[in-house]
Amino acid sequence: MAYMDVYSRKIVVWSMDKNMREQLVIDALESAIWRENPKADLIVHTARGSQFIRKRYQSQIDKYGIVASMSKPGNPYDNAIMESFNKSLKTEMFDNKNTYRTREDAKKAIFEYIELFYNRKRRHSALGYVSPIEFENLNPTK
Repeated sequence: MAYMDVYSRKIVVWSMDKNMREQLVIDALESAIWRENPKADLIVHTARGSQFIRKRYQSQIDKYGIVASMSKPGNPYDNAIMESFNKSLKTEMFDNKNTYRTREDAKKAIFEYIELFYNRKRRHSALGYVSPIEFENLNPTK
């Protein structure tokens, strides 16, 4: 799972485990808040997965004054930006040539893709063909 800053297209935080449980998304949310120190008017958009509608996750959202936004049932466009990232990850990283012996090998490869390539080097047409980090440096919002 990953949280993306829609303004810069930067993957702020990502996490991987055997299962997509509530604690995984809570830990990722906490990490994103710690890393980015967002403004009070933050909106977090998620799919309608059970881990995002449970009380503990919702209380974390409330604790930080975050506005929760969820996809509408049957509306594929609500989450289009993250779906585009997922497609990029799959096609650019998992091109049927890469196989991973262990979950840790896959996790290391995903780290390298996101932290070293996607956020720092991959150009985005929506950002004027610069990387997310470069875009943030050119357009500071804090």
